[in-house]
Amino acid sequence: MVLGAQAQEIELNYGHMNSPTSIVGLQADWLAEEVAKNTDGKVKIDVYPSSQLGKIQELAEGVSMGSIALSHNTAGAISSLYEDFGVLDIPYLYRDYDHLMNVVDIHSPVMEKLNQGLIDNTGMRVLYAFYFGTRQLTADRAIKTPADLAGVKIRAIPSPVYLTAVEGLGAAPVPVDWSEVPTALATGIVQGQENPVNVALVHKLYDVQSHMMLTGHISAAEIVVINEEIWQGFPDDVKAGIEKAAETVRHKASKMILDSEAGDLEQLKEAGMTIIGPDDGLDVAAFRAGVEKLVHERFDEKYATYFEEIAAVK
Repeated sequence: MVLGAQAQEIELNYGHMNSPTSIVGLQADWLAEEVAKNTDGKVKIDVYPSSQLGKIQELAEGVSMGSIALSHNTAGAISSLYEDFGVLDIPYLYRDYDHLMNVVDIHSPVMEKLNQGLIDNTGMRVLYAFYFGTRQLTADRAIKTPADLAGVKIRAIPSPVYLTAVEGLGAAPVPVDWSEVPTALATGIVQGQENPVNVALVHKLYDVQSHMMLTGHISAAEIVVINEEIWQGFPDDVKAGIEKAAETVRHKASKMILDSEAGDLEQLKEAGMTIIGPDDGLDVAAFRAGVEKLVHERFDEKYATYFEEIAAVK
């Protein structure tokens, strides 16, 4: 954090791993604009996209240590620093989009509890969370049942929840940082990956992946975090301005991603990707059963209370 003359300007860096043209990347720029507007220019956020400030893990650690003021990440990636956070990315957890968004609202009882734990254990706090999309499977071949994935190497975010999701789908999970995924797909280190539709489109995964399977295995929010010491150093009016900006961007980004999903799917088809859904023989029930079995085996003991609390959110 840099304080200008008479502490008139606070300069913050925001690092993330996404393309600056993706909605996930754009929302960081929107936050910078809204914060500048709401604080009368007192706070300037400099955005560094495309892993300029580090890979997924390094970004999370950077915010925890304070070398990076802000970043966004999956709950699964944040769980490497505070394990409880991984519960938010458990596969097939939410009833629908509204349920997900109500759970990850920073004022929900679940998020308040997780956020306090994050602050206490890592020195960073959740500023807001927005809809990231529903994750689908892509591969260099048609997949319709878990058996079709036997021995197939699928990239997974390097975190227990995501490795479990990919394994539960029937594949051999391979942890690969996002910055290395295009090369891993192009060279055959992995034969597939899983991500929301918008990510597949923006990063032109259709160039190296022939099929997308609508497994819908994880509906997820992207979590925007800020270093706690930096946050506590702000005067109240600056905090209020940032919080107002966060609420605006959360809604704008979530709506844009939700509204774009159907159109993005059509664009993937036009780009030559074959989309396989339930009407095409995709056995979603079998994938779900495989994933839920592994989730119960590995996470029930740790997350049982959270599962109850999440289910209770209306």
